[in-house]
Amino acid sequence: MTLTDGKYRLGPSTGRLLIKTSRAGLGRKAGHDLTIEATRWSGDAVVAVSDPEKSSVTVTVETGSLDVREGTGGLKPLTDADRADIKRTLGSKALLDAAQHPTITFRSTSIAGTPQSFEITGDLTIKGRTHPVTVHGNSDGDGLLRGWATVTQSTWGIKPYTAFLGALRLADEVRMEFEVTELEPVPGPGQPPG
Repeated sequence: MTLTDGKYRLGPSTGRLLIKTSRAGLGRKAGHDLTIEATRWSGDAVVAVSDPEKSSVTVTVETGSLDVREGTGGLKPLTDADRADIKRTLGSKALLDAAQHPTITFRSTSIAGTPQSFEITGDLTIKGRTHPVTVHGNSDGDGLLRGWATVTQSTWGIKPYTAFLGALRLADEVRMEFEVTELEPVPGPGQPPG
């Protein structure tokens, strides 16, 4: 995939958004490192290859669409019941409070670099709190755009999950990753859709 100037739509049909957690504490062997995927999200990207500062990205994720895709480590494999329990916990008032805060949003404030290696700085809003985040990205010629950012949950008022009286807990830092497999152009005025 070659990046060219234009406006593009983003979503599950064009890529993936993942959250990766890790364990901490004395009981970390009992838990799992999780890969969680946002299944309902949308966004727009404006690309200006020769002037990255004129580029922009916005993404909105439905908080209730976070599904556990994988759990590695742990004393026993992750079951479907475990996945359902984790999904309920994620949406609970204690963590993401999906009922009160149904979306998570990211809006870029600056973009620098080249299509092969870039940084997107922007405002991430979770649970009504907005803080800056820097996303590191690249395209390595295999047709994919990839990137990642590290987010410290407590900055957004999220208390990392704990169990066994705190002996098992999720690390405060989680890694958010994206992968874009195709760019869907947004038609200009007077042009037929897609």
